[in-house]
Amino acid sequence: MKFIDFFSGIGGFHSGLERAGMECVGWCEFDKFAQASYRAMYDTTNLWFGNDVTKVKGWELPKADLWTFGFPCQDVSIAGKQKGMKEGTRSGLFYEIMRLLDECKENKPKWLVCENVKNLLSIDNGTGFLNVIGEMAERGYSIEWKVYNSKDYGVPQNRERVYIVGYYGERCSRELLPIRRENQSTIDQIGNLTENKGFGGNPQSGRVYSVSGVSPTINTCGGGNLEVKVLIKNATKTGYLEAKVGDGIDLAYPDSETRRGRVQPQQSNTLTTSDNLGVLVDDESIRIRKLTPKEYWRLQGFSDEQFEKAAAINSNSQLYKQAGNAVTVNVVEEIGKHIMKIENEVKK
Repeated sequence: MKFIDFFSGIGGFHSGLERAGMECVGWCEFDKFAQASYRAMYDTTNLWFGNDVTKVKGWELPKADLWTFGFPCQDVSIAGKQKGMKEGTRSGLFYEIMRLLDECKENKPKWLVCENVKNLLSIDNGTGFLNVIGEMAERGYSIEWKVYNSKDYGVPQNRERVYIVGYYGERCSRELLPIRRENQSTIDQIGNLTENKGFGGNPQSGRVYSVSGVSPTINTCGGGNLEVKVLIKNATKTGYLEAKVGDGIDLAYPDSETRRGRVQPQQSNTLTTSDNLGVLVDDESIRIRKLTPKEYWRLQGFSDEQFEKAAAINSNSQLYKQAGNAVTVNVVEEIGKHIMKIENEVKK
């Protein structure tokens, strides 16, 4: 199966569907820094490319069996202004995909796979979501949707996202999406850096988590102390601090990044620091650390090799942002394998 990767970012769909046995034939991404990472991570030499979906024409597109589009979530995310699914908004770029389907006519893809934040289901009292599936249905697609949590698919990140799949033509007798897995691992918040609470309008900026639990949803921060923070016990003074989070994501960061802080005994649930980036707590054997860009990428299922290629040409702030904007590779792989299985059964 061949696919086109719209709103591609750093290619979470690309990586996941490739692992499932599919082939990318084209991609579209507006952000120049994400474009740079994408080109570094994948062989794009012979792929169709569009840098602005609003200027792409349907008849220009290569033939593909599947289109992916994790369209921008800013206007439906709880963290955003929640303007809703309206044309002219960032999230309204969804309608550009509908336009392309109309322009493709007989060249429509058999499958559509769409991803967005869970809040898409309830924005505008549910009318935004109904508009999304209604627009897809009007163009001949049978629709199915499910909410998947990344923590159930081999990465220790609590990330709930809604995935919508469309199947063109006669209704498919099989379920279009795989059955949800379940992992009982939970987020373990162990304190709050009170001086940083609410820093930048993001309450997560001051929270501290245990490496024995699951990371909260990583966001699109560009650094600035908004990164997820974890507490490491029995830390060493030199070299690298290493630990494992949840299902086995390695953490490793240089000891030189530490800053001193203190614990207030009368506030057993609250950690306070001597500066805005305080990362050493109590004594030299306990440290609070921001997750590094590489760890953010690991939490989304990207390989270290992919990260290193992107890191060679991008700043840390861009790497944080790119990971936060990405879809989780492992979840996409599961969906891709399910679709491939359906296709193979149909061909028999």
